[in-house]
Amino acid sequence: MTGALRDNGVDFIELGGVQPNPTLSFVRKGIEMVRAYNADLVLAVGGGSAIDSAKAIAVGAKNDGDIWRFFMKEDSPIDALPMATILTLSATGSEMSSSAVITNETLNLKRGYNSRFHRPLFSILNPELTYTLPPYQTACGIVDIMMHTIERYMTFPGEAELTDRIAEQLLKTVIAAGKTAMRDPNDYDARANLMWAGSLSHNDLTGCGRDFFMASHQIEHEVSGMFPEVAHGAGLAVIFPKWARYVLPSNIARTAQYAVRVWNCEMNFARPERTALEGIERTEEYFKSIGMPSTLGEFGITADAIPEMARKCTNYGKRTLPGVVTLDEKEIAEILTMCL
Repeated sequence: MTGALRDNGVDFIELGGVQPNPTLSFVRKGIEMVRAYNADLVLAVGGGSAIDSAKAIAVGAKNDGDIWRFFMKEDSPIDALPMATILTLSATGSEMSSSAVITNETLNLKRGYNSRFHRPLFSILNPELTYTLPPYQTACGIVDIMMHTIERYMTFPGEAELTDRIAEQLLKTVIAAGKTAMRDPNDYDARANLMWAGSLSHNDLTGCGRDFFMASHQIEHEVSGMFPEVAHGAGLAVIFPKWARYVLPSNIARTAQYAVRVWNCEMNFARPERTALEGIERTEEYFKSIGMPSTLGEFGITADAIPEMARKCTNYGKRTLPGVVTLDEKEIAEILTMCL
């Protein structure tokens, strides 16, 4: 790609070294480089980590003060450089979303915020660029795409039938394409469906007309914020089934609908909670079938880390997590304990 830029007389500088769960120190370095170079555009080539880093760099380059204050929601940006993406991993949907997530490795805090300045100027999506991904990264991406949709679907009460149907079909498409891509990494149609689904899952289409809050995402941020070796999708594969079981008594009808429409479970009208539970189990089984973990213990995480993760998830007592069930520090800790 750099050759193509040179051949066309495009002047540029490179910043490599983005890591999973991208770090604040890397973003700060990028901001300094962009300002010194007086860049006109920030181009991210990669997956969500590269794109989120580029978003933060583009914002930081045009605003005084430290970029972290935006992630702590202490202030809002007033401008940003344009940024664009060339996607190489179907997962986060960051190539079309307004969100960015960065980890402050000094504080072991992973935080995100949404801004209109995060929307890329353009994104180039070529499924062939995902052929050589390691299977584990492909699987993590599949989970993230599904969770961006499921967490908009299983949330606050309200009717949005067309949005529900869009979300359900997206999930069914990802489930099928995911199996194919794991079996044959060079299957163009499967890779294309995953790539397009990733974009649609997080550009607000699958939540249109609904209020939602991504509780599983918020809990997972504390896990991978403290344990950066945990890939985001892998963490979600562990947390979501436990969250879904924890809130099930307050979310039976919605979860049963998900089970019937997405996983083709038979509706038990006498005991709908059984249908709902089957849907959760089918989800968990699918995650396992593509190589995802089912416990935090598989990462060496033990019970002594749970209190700190739960406290951080409430911003040290300053918030609760809304949703089907409002979660405070105690409830978050109980869900994390179920994940061990």
